[in-house]
Amino acid sequence: MTLNIAFVTETFPPEVNGVAMTVGRMVDGLRRLGHRVSVVRPRQRDEGEIAADDVIAVRGLPLPGYPEVRFGLPAGRHLHRRWRHQRPDLVHVVTEGPLGWSAVNVARRLGIPVTSGFHTNFDRYSVHYGFGWLRPAIAAYLRMLHRRARATLVPTAALAADLAGEGIPGVRVVGRGVDTGLFMPARRSTTLRASWGCDGEEPVCLCVGRLAPEKNLSLACRAFAAFKAARPEARMVWVGDGPSRRDLATRNPDHVFAGMRVGEDLAAHYASADIFIFPSLTETYGNVVPEAMASGLAVVAYRSAAAAELIVDCGNGRVATPGDETAFVAALGDLAMDDGGWRRMGHAARAAMLPLGWDGVIGRLDAVMREAVAG
Repeated sequence: MTLNIAFVTETFPPEVNGVAMTVGRMVDGLRRLGHRVSVVRPRQRDEGEIAADDVIAVRGLPLPGYPEVRFGLPAGRHLHRRWRHQRPDLVHVVTEGPLGWSAVNVARRLGIPVTSGFHTNFDRYSVHYGFGWLRPAIAAYLRMLHRRARATLVPTAALAADLAGEGIPGVRVVGRGVDTGLFMPARRSTTLRASWGCDGEEPVCLCVGRLAPEKNLSLACRAFAAFKAARPEARMVWVGDGPSRRDLATRNPDHVFAGMRVGEDLAAHYASADIFIFPSLTETYGNVVPEAMASGLAVVAYRSAAAAELIVDCGNGRVATPGDETAFVAALGDLAMDDGGWRRMGHAARAAMLPLGWDGVIGRLDAVMREAVAG
């Protein structure tokens, strides 16, 4: 049975972030299965008229702290008119902003089943932007929206247990995939490494993602400093951009800041490094972890989100108890003394990612959406 599905999301490719990438993969995968999928999203800055019938662009404003992402304003009247005449079988709300809320309200009034996705811990982010006092209210707001959906899709079993314990019904684990044909060790580039100041086999530590307060990047700096104390020839490379970039560059003039990278260029940056540092504790998943592992890197992370599910400590990476910064720094420091260790873990990481393609994820997504439509 072919479904007509409306995705409602604040972010979508070509925007560069984990949610946009994931939603883009999901939409493309469902379309390959034959479903009709439309996307409701905020109009981007300086964007002209949208010619595509499967894209509905609505009014939006820059998200505070994330100016490159726009949150959608309520669009109830517009969506009501459209969905009354071109009724979808299912509305899937990806993000919980005003646009998402208005979509849920319209769908319920029209009797259209709703599913939701839990992609971002916005309540945790509030602490890092001076709104920590609002965290309980933000958490309550998020949970209220998801309680109105027939199913809430999450990437990990641990997150599913957390949300179910908070009274959210119909939580389903869909997971995340990784493109092992894009992210792979064969993309390692001696030319790129030379541009970082590596003439031979100097170890390169890498951090990829938004350079922002909620990513706990000061810990990455401290961990690398301990690594470099043991391996003075080591290099630190940052890929990404964000409000913390200027301060990081000022404090660490010897680090390499490569800016935003995408596609094969991003894949080459992964593969040309040796160890991936991921200190964040605010992720619902963290797509960069499987991307780094697929690229053949040993990952040092907290035992949380994707790292908790994918990394076997001392097998294909290193994990520390969430919040234990001493253990995190020590885990990276241990690798500094063992070249063979990080190479062995990198090979094991690549092998562990090979079965985790997107086809299985799209199959689970398709099953959950059919279940929601069937009621």
